[in-house]
Amino acid sequence: MSKQKNDTFLRACRGEKTDYVPVWYMRQAGRSQPEYRALKEKYSLFEITHQPELCAYVTRLPVEQYHVDAAILYKDIMSPLPAIGVDVEIKAGVGPVIANPIRSLADVEKLGEIHPEEDVPYVLETIKLLTTEQLNVPLIGFAGAPFTLASYMIEGGPSKNYNKTKAFMYAEPKAWFALMDKLADMTIRYVKAQIRAGANAIQIFDSWVGAVNVDDYRTFIKPTMARIFAELREENVPLIMFGVGASHLAKEWNDLPLDVIGLDWRLSIREARERGITKVLQGNLDPAVLLAPWEVIEKRVKQILDEGMEQPGYIFNLGHGIFPEIQPETLKRLTAFIHDYTSRK
Repeated sequence: MSKQKNDTFLRACRGEKTDYVPVWYMRQAGRSQPEYRALKEKYSLFEITHQPELCAYVTRLPVEQYHVDAAILYKDIMSPLPAIGVDVEIKAGVGPVIANPIRSLADVEKLGEIHPEEDVPYVLETIKLLTTEQLNVPLIGFAGAPFTLASYMIEGGPSKNYNKTKAFMYAEPKAWFALMDKLADMTIRYVKAQIRAGANAIQIFDSWVGAVNVDDYRTFIKPTMARIFAELREENVPLIMFGVGASHLAKEWNDLPLDVIGLDWRLSIREARERGITKVLQGNLDPAVLLAPWEVIEKRVKQILDEGMEQPGYIFNLGHGIFPEIQPETLKRLTAFIHDYTSRK
């Protein structure tokens, strides 16, 4: 049986009133933690994620150090891709590099299916360890969204402008939709397996979809996202959507069958609600603020919290992930401040 006690995050996801504003941080596992950096001298990301005990340790460390209200599974959005035939390597200082990029419909048709219990048993084992034995807060599982995964698969690695991806979308619509379908099938199977293993909530990262305008999103991406969320809805766990530089898509996300919209710092909580966003909101401090003096951090955070608390259904987070220069002590102090400030209101 799970020893989970603190369900504040899950209640906030459902739009219920909570005693204080719950908080977790994207990329809270790793990056800025000295314990993690010591591990990374010995092991690669893929090596850590393939060892459930080690991966569970990295996942729960920020909960123990910062006292956040949720853990997010330590892994990469690339984790399920090898199972469908994508030759991906995470290169230090570069990111994911793909040796067999997608160039045609024939390339898409070569992609296989994921069988999570056989292909990624270590991910499921890590989730079971955490949720049955180690955590007293909910565990967030996650997956990359099809557009973001496709962008790596078509570009062959990280990109600044996604020109090849968008060109493929415009010039090869049949191949594009076939790729979206393949990646949607993979995402649904992979996420359902995470939920069966014990994940309490799911975040879908469409990190790079901000590169697409609203009309193209509606035509080329939204139908796929609607199918993914409709199928995951049946699992009855909170579903969160997040992208970077994607404020113009927030209203599109609001139509999808999901629970929480994660905002980056480009769109304020209040402005999102004024635009008619009715979902629970998560966000949205610019992580760069965490390198400023504490007085600056506190002022910015108070402003975000005050807007967030104007109605129930709000979760504090950053507008993107923690980066290595941010001090663990700052995150611990920030979490304590958020809990204290919002429980007094």
